[in-house]
Amino acid sequence: MAPELRHLRYLLAVAEHGNFTRAAEELHISQPTLSQQIRQLERAVGVPLLDRSGRAVRLTDAGAAYLPHARRALQDLAAAERAVHDVTNLSRGTLRLAVTPTFTAYLVGPLTALLQARHPGITLSLRELPQERIEPALLADELDLGIAFHGAHLPGLAAADLFTESLSLVVGDPHPLAGRTAPLPLEELGAARLALLTGDFATRVHIDAHLARHAVRPDVAVEATSINALTEIVRHSPLATVLPDALTRNRPDLHTVPLDPALPARTVTLLHRENGYRTAAARAFTDLAHEWSHAQHPTHEHQLKG
Repeated sequence: MAPELRHLRYLLAVAEHGNFTRAAEELHISQPTLSQQIRQLERAVGVPLLDRSGRAVRLTDAGAAYLPHARRALQDLAAAERAVHDVTNLSRGTLRLAVTPTFTAYLVGPLTALLQARHPGITLSLRELPQERIEPALLADELDLGIAFHGAHLPGLAAADLFTESLSLVVGDPHPLAGRTAPLPLEELGAARLALLTGDFATRVHIDAHLARHAVRPDVAVEATSINALTEIVRHSPLATVLPDALTRNRPDLHTVPLDPALPARTVTLLHRENGYRTAAARAFTDLAHEWSHAQHPTHEHQLKG
């Protein structure tokens, strides 16, 4: 008897929980039924896949070897189902997109508007995640696309550069540096009180690395998990922050102060699974992202080539 798809789902659930009871609750079946189905799978493959001798259920060596193939088979089936329901004329479809939190403040809105204007039948499922969570989710086929930063990506991912993002010191009207156009020496930043993103943001890691290279220890008065919170804080207080330049355009209440030496620019990339099925919605969004990027950053392609 060949294993059935439900057997694979059941095995994954037991392996994840290490417990038949919790796995059965998640699957909405009885524990005896689950145990029976797992034994059917073990008879089909001819070896025990689970070690039931301890307090927790564990994979046997054979089970550990079998599980990645079972997971991949289910992922491939899900991709096949999406391919069957994918409509190439884009009258309907779903796009699963994740972005790092910085992009929520200035990139998600324009790209979503462009997608809805061109393809209103596509439903966008948007998640805001750190880059270290976006990449595994792409490999696990939980996402179609991710927008993150250029760098060393996990094997199996492909990256297409979109544009270069610059960061500067940003202050509000109450700050003494408001209106300054001359570059601020980086060592003077140590005397400024800052409001920054928390350390689990790629932007904060980027800032901290630059300051550490120049032996500058910032006085961080506020840490936040929201770009909007930072902009509101600097608008109403004498605190400064560091944000992408794109966030300060057309914002007369926010003032950009150049730093010397400047923070290194970062390349924004569109990530996808290298050998995974790409839906029509994902292909359409990729085209729109490049189109928008070229319109907003026409010199970027030349910079990359140079």
